[in-house]
Amino acid sequence: MVHRLTPLAQFTFSGERIVIVLIVLSLLAIIAFVVTSLILRKYVRLIVNVLDDQTLEPEIGTNGHARPNGEVVKFTAADGHPLKGTILKARGGPATGMVIFAHEFGSERSSCVRYCQALINGGYDVFAFDFRGHGESPAEPGYRPRWLPTDRETSDMRGAIDYITRRLESLGRPKDLTLFGVSRGGNAAIMAAVGLPHVKTLITDGVFSSDVTLEYLMRRFATIFGGIRVLTENYPPTFWRFMRWLLLRECARRYRCRFPSTQSALRRLGRKPLLMIHGQRDSYVPITQAQQLYDIAHGPKKLWIVPDARHNESVLVNPNTYGQRVVSFLNEHAIPGQSPQPAMVPTPRRGFSERLKRTPANLSTPVIATEMETIANSAAT
Repeated sequence: MVHRLTPLAQFTFSGERIVIVLIVLSLLAIIAFVVTSLILRKYVRLIVNVLDDQTLEPEIGTNGHARPNGEVVKFTAADGHPLKGTILKARGGPATGMVIFAHEFGSERSSCVRYCQALINGGYDVFAFDFRGHGESPAEPGYRPRWLPTDRETSDMRGAIDYITRRLESLGRPKDLTLFGVSRGGNAAIMAAVGLPHVKTLITDGVFSSDVTLEYLMRRFATIFGGIRVLTENYPPTFWRFMRWLLLRECARRYRCRFPSTQSALRRLGRKPLLMIHGQRDSYVPITQAQQLYDIAHGPKKLWIVPDARHNESVLVNPNTYGQRVVSFLNEHAIPGQSPQPAMVPTPRRGFSERLKRTPANLSTPVIATEMETIANSAAT
């Protein structure tokens, strides 16, 4: 005799199967999530350890300079950390304006002589200071400076701005300032300038995007340590942004500091005139990054890509033109009471940014190199 299940029993049996399948799928999803989280956490920690040993050393020596001949002063960062700097007086009479110089990672304030001599000769006072843990500024206990800009460098830069602003006010001089930063110092200058009306103009040399640099390094290390190039090259950009977020959270936890975004700061900078200088042969920061940052800036701006110059070497490759461009930029935009021009020329021709993004970091393509040289040469005329 064959027993047939009633419709209600069949429904109950099918429902039980569905519940079992859902439970199995849920367990598999949980296992996959846990395994993925462990892998990502292990990978992030690996990248943090690698970054901890990485330095963005300057390709030229900076510590061989004699200490600049000026007034040595002590001041404090925005968070109260003690710092030291030097005020260099303009030559040939009263100063036209004030420039705050921020050195690169691993350097100190005496490097300002190389970058700012033309400004001093051109009538500008220069205030150069040592970031914490550099030169004569003491280190912060428990904090080690790294090539990535953190909230500590921003605090140092804000402290320098506040000190010079109060000094100018006490002397009855205009409080208009120019920030001039090299590499990481340029990042700190951009981030510190947001929301400060007395900062009128900015000059950067070799500035880079922390966001783009970290994503590039994560892709690179994923290929090296993971060994699966196809997967690492085909993850969507959202994945790498998520990985960068995880990495920065781990870095903030381990190093007890924050890592502000230069791109975000540029978007909030307003219409402050900006001169960006970048070496064509920069092996640390591809000029695609300089172009991306340049495109974000809203105000009057100029991007000068120096042929044959590596990271922070533009001033050595063409020192006379370097000084002329910097002084000319400030004479046009930083003199108190002078209205800024609505635009800066020349800018890269249409389509140049898109071709840069498709070009390898070494930029050995003759067409691109020739166009960059054309832009640089046309700016000198």
